[in-house]
Amino acid sequence: MMRLRPLVSAPMMGAFRQQALPCAARHFSASVKPNSSISEVITKDHRELEQYYNEVINSNDPDHQQRFGNQFTWELARHSVAEELIVYPAFETHMGDKGHAMAEDDRKQHHRVKELLKEFQNMKAESVDYVPKLKELWTVLSQHIKEEEEHDLPALEAALQSAKGESEGMAKKFGLTKAFVPSRSHPSAGENPYFESAMGMLAAPIDHIADIFRKFPGNTTSPNPSTK
Repeated sequence: MMRLRPLVSAPMMGAFRQQALPCAARHFSASVKPNSSISEVITKDHRELEQYYNEVINSNDPDHQQRFGNQFTWELARHSVAEELIVYPAFETHMGDKGHAMAEDDRKQHHRVKELLKEFQNMKAESVDYVPKLKELWTVLSQHIKEEEEHDLPALEAALQSAKGESEGMAKKFGLTKAFVPSRSHPSAGENPYFESAMGMLAAPIDHIADIFRKFPGNTTSPNPSTK
């Protein structure tokens, strides 16, 4: 009988377990302040994305640009999926029809961002299109961020005021979710939390293993998803 070879070698899987999934529950607390609200955690991500974006567009060093471009992709892909799994369902649960409309609008914006991110993540910094593509992505993403911070998140926090500790609990779930979702953009997975959860379970290990072979800032290999 023909024996099927595993898709991933034992040493590579060991490296994946060591770098990508050490223990999310133990390490997540190092990434945000204790008792942070869901708005504070999401806004922190937004500022980091802006920082990585600026590192790319303000540099002429392809190696520097590639490292921070990879960091940008890594952060944005995980942030987007975590919002779709944790935050947007909360809009619908706590704000009724208004929340459903908000969630659907945000999902549509996310899908466009994911399409652009998929194009960007497969490019090399040496390409003349690398920075222009990132700027195109940022134009869409920055508008989405502005709407979230000025409208969506304040509305969610107001709706959560009567549920003590709900915002802080969501923040913890958000961080833990980011540790286990894909670190690359997969627009075909959609934005539905049920379908996306299943697709993410398949894509995440492959993404995290591939991250080991990508360059990131600080001369590291892949970032630890359980600490950010």
